[in-house]
Amino acid sequence: MPKKKGNFFNFVAWLTGVIVSLSVGFALIGGTLKVPYLGVLNVIAGWVVVIATLAGIITAITNKK
Repeated sequence: MPKKKGNFFNFVAWLTGVIVSLSVGFALIGGTLKVPYLGVLNVIAGWVVVIATLAGIITAITNKK
């Protein structure tokens, strides 16, 4: 039973990280969140975060055993 409990909490932590990453990425893209002195690089950084998060999701799903 402890193994399943650990898997559940690992999944919840992973899902929380995905949601936060996507929120930050889309906030950077939309202009809601800005890093000082970056200017237009905020949008590029946002896309990098979103694409890296989506790649991580795909990798996690394909590596599922």
